[in-house]
Amino acid sequence: MSKQKDLNARRKARVRARLRKVGSGRARLSVFRSSQHIYAQIIDDEAGRTLVSASTLEKDLREALKTGADIEAAKAVGKLVAERAVAQGVSTVYFDRGQYLYHGRVKALADAAREAGLQF
Repeated sequence: MSKQKDLNARRKARVRARLRKVGSGRARLSVFRSSQHIYAQIIDDEAGRTLVSASTLEKDLREALKTGADIEAAKAVGKLVAERAVAQGVSTVYFDRGQYLYHGRVKALADAAREAGLQF
């Protein structure tokens, strides 16, 4: 494994371990960011299943957005995942940024999810 991949994996594990301590049974809003798209899913770790997911690969978002790799796309995904979560009855989650710093697209997704009704 390359040094950068190893560092990213260690950072991801460290962040997730800290969040599990404070999670206290809440669902987890996990974010994955690639160079072309952004993905978000709400996961129930106790049951081991995904409750809600959204990404820029979905047909209606692909048609509405210019690209899946900008802040506007992240805002759209954050709003969509929050609306779906509230419809499922999930209102409080904890935010798992993974290996990514909390700025740019990751922060935009989190802010949009908060505005759409999720609490974290």
